[in-house]
Amino acid sequence: MSRVRVHNLSVSLDGFATGEGQSLDAPFGHAGLRLPAWFFATRSFRQMQGEAGGSTGVDDAVAGAWGTDIGAEIMGRNKFGPQRGPWEDHEWNGWWGPNPPFHTPVFVLTHHPRPSVEMEGGTTFHFIDATPQEALRQASEAAAGLDVRIGGGPTTVRQFLAEDLVDHLHVVVVPIVLGRGERLWGGLEGLEGRFDVESVTTPSGVTHVTFTRP
Repeated sequence: MSRVRVHNLSVSLDGFATGEGQSLDAPFGHAGLRLPAWFFATRSFRQMQGEAGGSTGVDDAVAGAWGTDIGAEIMGRNKFGPQRGPWEDHEWNGWWGPNPPFHTPVFVLTHHPRPSVEMEGGTTFHFIDATPQEALRQASEAAAGLDVRIGGGPTTVRQFLAEDLVDHLHVVVVPIVLGRGERLWGGLEGLEGRFDVESVTTPSGVTHVTFTRP
């Protein structure tokens, strides 16, 4: 049976999964690259960029698990790009260049649908105005029996958690304090009761927390 998974979602000590003030040059707002820095250092990330080297160990092992058996992704519009409101630039196709790392159908949640965009490497972006349940129905159909990844950002992940649609949640607690931005945990009191919870802290200073449905 296919599952709904979240991987590599970095969160500050005060619960923010992205900073304030996202822009074209600052995908994580004022947080800069401090939240995903642990991921960028891994061998898995460097291989995605066609580069050699990178750290191994637990950080790399969990970083590399994000793509296994994934048949489709759902992401929020803010993960796709910094535009708000009606689309003014249909030439913008995400942060990742002509060959995004997803290699599956990707369903972008937006109140302003636009035509689908087919990219290199098997990624096609579909822009849909849908509830979490309807988005998951479409993504599951496209995944053809494989798992569906909820790719972020925090608002999208929180919505799917609130509807109890997530089977596996991997959160990376990064030892920084942001003070402002988009929180992950708001309205999710008692979330831990639905899952088996494990954690491990690595030499990079981050703590990997996994929530897995029994």
